Amino acid sequence: MSKIVVTGIGIISPIGNSVAENCAALQASKCGLSSLELFATRYATLLKFGEIKITNEDLKQQLGVTTKGVTRTTLLALHAFVQAIEDRGLSAEELQSSDTALINGNTIGGMSESENLYLDANKNEVGSEYISSYNLGTVNMYIQQRYKIGGVVNTFNTACSSSANAIAYGARLIKNGFAKRAIVGGTDSLAKFTINGFNSLGILSSTLCKPFDAERSGLNLGEGAAFLVLEKEEDAKGKKIYAEVSGWGNTNDAFHPSSLSDNGDGPYLAMKEALEVAKLKPEQIGFVNAHGTATENNDEKESVAMKRLFEKVPAFASTKSNTGHTLGAAGAIEAVYCILNLMHQEVYANLRFEKTIETTGLTPVTEYTKMNLEHVMSNSFGFGGNCSSLIFSKT
Repeated sequence: MSKIVVTGIGIISPIGNSVAENCAALQASKCGLSSLELFATRYATLLKFGEIKITNEDLKQQLGVTTKGVTRTTLLALHAFVQAIEDRGLSAEELQSSDTALINGNTIGGMSESENLYLDANKNEVGSEYISSYNLGTVNMYIQQRYKIGGVVNTFNTACSSSANAIAYGARLIKNGFAKRAIVGGTDSLAKFTINGFNSLGILSSTLCKPFDAERSGLNLGEGAAFLVLEKEEDAKGKKIYAEVSGWGNTNDAFHPSSLSDNGDGPYLAMKEALEVAKLKPEQIGFVNAHGTATENNDEKESVAMKRLFEKVPAFASTKSNTGHTLGAAGAIEAVYCILNLMHQEVYANLRFEKTIETTGLTPVTEYTKMNLEHVMSNSFGFGGNCSSLIFSKT
């Protein structure tokens, strides 16, 4: 069976606007969380966020976007997409080929402009520029139209596992002969809609988040985007190969709309399935990029699931302590971080950890560490119980 490999990557996050900037920030244990600066909300200084400090107007200018109704969600996606295709060196002919797929995951879509859409609807004018960009699929529709993507185009919305599922789906398209190459990833932007929604659940922290710490008090919302170019190994001859996408698993915890079961059934089964697809044993995983939201339920139940799966839990950490929780983009952003783990044979610190959770007793990596790695796992668990795990392997 042909290996599915990564031949291009692009990213924008609260800690950097490129792969190189993100790598340097992770190596330096940089935190990208702060108060909000780019839009007004009552929570701007009361809560902490992973905000990308670039305005929409600056993004439009940098990316040459003149179309009305293009939202921040799409702008962030376009930024990362352009990096990925340029990194791979994809030609216009390749992009327009029926063998090229575009798979994106997001949860916000044009809902980032809900307030403007509401205000426009109450004016004595005809329509709003944001009506046509309101749904989730418009991110991909804009990219497809701009680059004339010729193959399968699909959007995943499985909450916080969206872009992890987009990556797995792209790999499966290639594996089963429905695409020769797949540009896969995800995007999400900060918005009043989600800030108010998550705050109503009481899971946003007024302080910097502390994943896996006994005194964690909730998550910090973030924004960003990342894309990977996937191909079969034999089709990537002469191209830089970053890593292999060797395993993937997707299950449903089927327990509660916003909580994992006490035994961590969904996470456990997703990780187990990813190992089976990759034909690996648990002890072969050298590092886990954990979902690690810093909420009371997630961190404990993810820890329980890891203890069920691994006889000895490998090194693990949550990079959400650097970026905040980027929702539908998290799986793709953290996939890039896993690739960096393998490329540089290093793992990054789980920031601000002080005290283990009493019921599980697990301690994440707390400082930048060089480590010999062959296989790394990335976990992404979404509301509704949708749990996904990816495995990346050194080539």
